Amino acid sequence: LSCLLLLHLSVCSSGAILGRSETQKCVHYNYSPSSSSSSALEGRENASTVVTCSGEKDKRLHCFATWKNISGAVHVVKQGCWLDDVNCYDRSECVERKDAPEVFFCCCEGSLCNSRFFYSPDTTKKPRTEGPPVLTTLTYSLVPIMAVTAIVLLSFWMYRHHKLAYPPVLVPTQDPGPLPPSPVLGQKPLQLLEVKARGHFGCVWKARLLSEHVAVKIFPIQNKQSWQNEYEIYSLNGMRHENLLQFIGAEKRGSNMDMELWLITAYHEKGSLTDYLKASVLSWSDLCLIAQSMSRGLAYLHEDIPGHKDGHKPAIAHRDFKSKNILLKTNLTACIADFGLALRFEAGRSPGDTHGQVGTRRYMAPEVLEGAINFQRDAFLRIDMYAVGLVLWELASRCKAADGPVDEYMLPFEEEVGQHPSLEDMQEVVVHKKLRPTLRECWQKHAGLAVLCETIEECWDHEAEARLSAGCVEERVVQMQRQTSITVPEEMITVVTMVTNMDYPPKESSL
Repeated sequence: LSCLLLLHLSVCSSGAILGRSETQKCVHYNYSPSSSSSSALEGRENASTVVTCSGEKDKRLHCFATWKNISGAVHVVKQGCWLDDVNCYDRSECVERKDAPEVFFCCCEGSLCNSRFFYSPDTTKKPRTEGPPVLTTLTYSLVPIMAVTAIVLLSFWMYRHHKLAYPPVLVPTQDPGPLPPSPVLGQKPLQLLEVKARGHFGCVWKARLLSEHVAVKIFPIQNKQSWQNEYEIYSLNGMRHENLLQFIGAEKRGSNMDMELWLITAYHEKGSLTDYLKASVLSWSDLCLIAQSMSRGLAYLHEDIPGHKDGHKPAIAHRDFKSKNILLKTNLTACIADFGLALRFEAGRSPGDTHGQVGTRRYMAPEVLEGAINFQRDAFLRIDMYAVGLVLWELASRCKAADGPVDEYMLPFEEEVGQHPSLEDMQEVVVHKKLRPTLRECWQKHAGLAVLCETIEECWDHEAEARLSAGCVEERVVQMQRQTSITVPEEMITVVTMVTNMDYPPKESSL
């Protein structure tokens, strides 16, 4: 019994030393200036409380405090719980040691350890000892060389790692351009956690904004135009829709050629439709849910809505529509992302400096590949609809509803041109040979997939004027569900009917 007691005490003490308890209490405070003149009301808004932190079993829990020194007076900005951070390990006191920071920050381990916080800059210096003259001469000669070498190596390391860990600081929203900054971020702690995707534009990080995960898309200064265009599209009236990626804010970081341009949006753990199709096979209800929510989002994007509650929403062409730019929410509904090439159309206003051959080659419509675009609104919307046909084919190719095998995921035209086609490759296949991805015979034996195949063919028609509108595709998906309602088990339809049994405004059958 005594041995067991000693073992229990050692385990408890080791857990305390490691700082990996599942819960910890911290002082919580969030400065909120009151517009009311009532001191009682302001006191309630800014009162300190005690909160119990919780986190993953293999993560440490800390407390933190941030404050400012304004004319010698301490103004607390925020106190609360902090995510596992190596800079906070084994700190029993909350102490800021940086020399004269603009915003003071400290973190610590231990219950209510952030109730008291201090500023104690590290000013300790080692005593100097006089060396022999020869050694002094060598020191003065070698130190500059070593310093230059260290700077070069450090610069190279920072370039390679590209700031893999940003320090926990308060993030002020800066003015990203001619438009006003987003008020949503305010001064909230934003932590970059891990890189989720890389592309020609830059990279996408998973980040934490207070207690919520967000996505941070970081552009280098060379891609400023793409960042600026995407920010302006997100800032248009009426761009909040459940099937469009939710925008949170935009920022500039750094200066000159080291500047980074940030877009902060909602984060969706399932990632892009491309990634999901690589790893998963779709049921019939999954296919219908994704196809309908995707086409609904694009129909809304394409629509001109003068009487929108937020103001006149213009028609917008995406111009880079593909499965990689469609994100999936937890319930598999789709939302459209990446508006770096998007084009808005407003009456009496030019769409701007427009180039025809933009987007991803694999998804380019025949008229784009030929360089024979009619620079009118409907022509750009029909280009999007060609790409919709290819994405619908991707969904069908990974659906197990048909009586036949489901092959490994392949991109459109991957069988014909491989994974990295040139512009000439796509022109030869799409324009000259007029080929399209194969629609399997077994799909025609399934009532719903047969309607989908017909819809796909009408979307990727060689003649742009013959293509369906996004609203019509949405209606076709509803029709697919009705035709399969007799043969598909009831539990597979339930999820879809929640989405489809809604009153939509009438849609045109073609553009």
